[in-house]
Amino acid sequence: MTQPTAAYELAQVNIARLKAPLDSPQLKDFVDALDPVNAVADASDGFVWRLESDSGNATDVAVFGDEWLIINMSVWRDTNALTAFMYQGQHRELLARRREWFERVQEAMTVLWWVPAGHRPTVAEAEERLLHLRAHGATAYAFTLRTSFPAGEAAPTPLSEESRVLPDVEECPV
Repeated sequence: MTQPTAAYELAQVNIARLKAPLDSPQLKDFVDALDPVNAVADASDGFVWRLESDSGNATDVAVFGDEWLIINMSVWRDTNALTAFMYQGQHRELLARRREWFERVQEAMTVLWWVPAGHRPTVAEAEERLLHLRAHGATAYAFTLRTSFPAGEAAPTPLSEESRVLPDVEECPV
């Protein structure tokens, strides 16, 4: 008997701000590890898809119009499959060294959301979900591993009336 196909899959995006150019000696270990770690991800139980360009990874895919940001976006069966990959083997080793290669950023740079099975998210979708998480915190529409939600369709949190009104110029932080 075959297993029923899930109606939803887990999309994830992780954006990082580089400390140096990708071709710099400072990022050599990171760049050298991309293909092996991506191969491990591709073969992982629960892996569905990852964003890649002609280079075989996504380091040259534009995100938020900032050339110092790089993106990793993938789709997984569920949070358990993603977590199992993230915290073991080569990926775990790279995660432990992330401060060598990436700036520490105060705002959220990682977001998860459920997509209909077979859907492949775009960079624009990922940017929108991340901005939603920053504006509203974790919701069923955009969440984190720490605060996840069950699979299903979710609508964005509507803006309150107060947040729809643009502040006076004097109130805008510089």
